[in-house]
Amino acid sequence: MVTRYVVPQENAAEFAEQARTALDALRARPGCRAAVVGRAADDPTLWTLTTRWESVGQYRRALSSYEVKLHAVPLMYRAVDEPTAFEELLAWDPRDGLVETEPARAADDR
Repeated sequence: MVTRYVVPQENAAEFAEQARTALDALRARPGCRAAVVGRAADDPTLWTLTTRWESVGQYRRALSSYEVKLHAVPLMYRAVDEPTAFEELLAWDPRDGLVETEPARAADDR
């Protein structure tokens, strides 16, 4: 899941605290593999909240939990309106190396 935010510099400290609270709520849910708050190196008004999940189902269940609704969803309402959930199709890490995964979505028969 990747959500992007445009945050005026004068609101950066407040946003960072809200993002930390959201990250804590999300990372506590079953299936969360990683959670990162980031800011663009070339534009300090652009921020991201990125989480990695074992499955789309676990991500969706996390969004329905009380703690996430209370602490993360308010931040997510501030996100740029665009798709946020992405499948990992090709990934590399030092432990597993390069891993290619088939898309979980059914092919469009049209």
